Amino acid sequence: MLLDKIFGFLSNNVGIDLGTATTAVYMQGKGIVMYEPSIVAIDVKTRKVLAVGKEAKDMVGKTPENIQAIRPLRDGVITDFEVTQVMLSYFIKRALGSTLFKPKPRVVIGVPTGITPVEKRAVIDAAKSAGAREVFLVAEPMAAAIGADLPVDEPLGNMVVDIGGGTTEIAVISLAGIVVSNSLRVAGDEMNEAIIQYIKRQFHILIGEQTAERIKIELGSAVMEDEERSMDIRGRDMTGLPRTIKITNHHITEALEDTISSIINAIRVTLERTPPELAADIADRGIVLAGGGSLLKNMDKRIQLETGIKAYYCEEPLIAVARGVGKILDNLELISRISME
Repeated sequence: MLLDKIFGFLSNNVGIDLGTATTAVYMQGKGIVMYEPSIVAIDVKTRKVLAVGKEAKDMVGKTPENIQAIRPLRDGVITDFEVTQVMLSYFIKRALGSTLFKPKPRVVIGVPTGITPVEKRAVIDAAKSAGAREVFLVAEPMAAAIGADLPVDEPLGNMVVDIGGGTTEIAVISLAGIVVSNSLRVAGDEMNEAIIQYIKRQFHILIGEQTAERIKIELGSAVMEDEERSMDIRGRDMTGLPRTIKITNHHITEALEDTISSIINAIRVTLERTPPELAADIADRGIVLAGGGSLLKNMDKRIQLETGIKAYYCEEPLIAVARGVGKILDNLELISRISME
């Protein structure tokens, strides 16, 4: 009896949202157990891994020449297979803990829709090398829709806009399939870069990615606000010396306009390609927003303003994909229908 209880706790399967900016890990029976930046710090001379996740992110922009903080996914695709495998292995092994006497888990991984066959194989191999017995790949917008509790297997039009770090994934889903999709390599990272370039152009100050991220969170907005808010930021001027300037939310809204417009245009194009019956469903049901990039202030209002369709956030947008792969774990029939393999 005691052994039965022990082994019942050991059969935990794993769901992973393999994001450009952040990787979330869902553990069967436990929920989200890890939410870490998709970054690996390595010693370029010895190729030794020094840190993964949050510890590695803290090193970004602060490393000596022999240490690199690498983001192995860029614009939603894998740019460094080896480092991706290291990162995946680390996350899976950390989630599972000691594998002594434990049966190998089933792993479901949410990946961008634009992933290539070679990249699929790299992800599968990484998961298997970390101890997975089976690996299934699921498109991120499908996982986000399931995580948002949308009726994906019914004959209804469900539209999901998942704005992550590297890509904006837009999909219309019906009968457990993606009817129309659009994958745009413009998302949270592009917003940060737009802020960096704007401040460089307007104020002749150089700032880093982490400062740009903080500015986006505190002052960023998808629509121009009446009330003005400001903050002091520090950077390096063109002479190479540190300098402090004051910027406002109006500056940052202006900086983000081109990026926001690109996302809005992609949503419009997807709606134009949607069959009329499903488009009518979407007009009634609205557009569901997921992903960290969607949390830019007033993004829902901007989408509604531009499309005429209500846009609303799913519960906990940051972990919608991870929650979705977690729900898929036990449903083998659903896995067989939506797997990208």
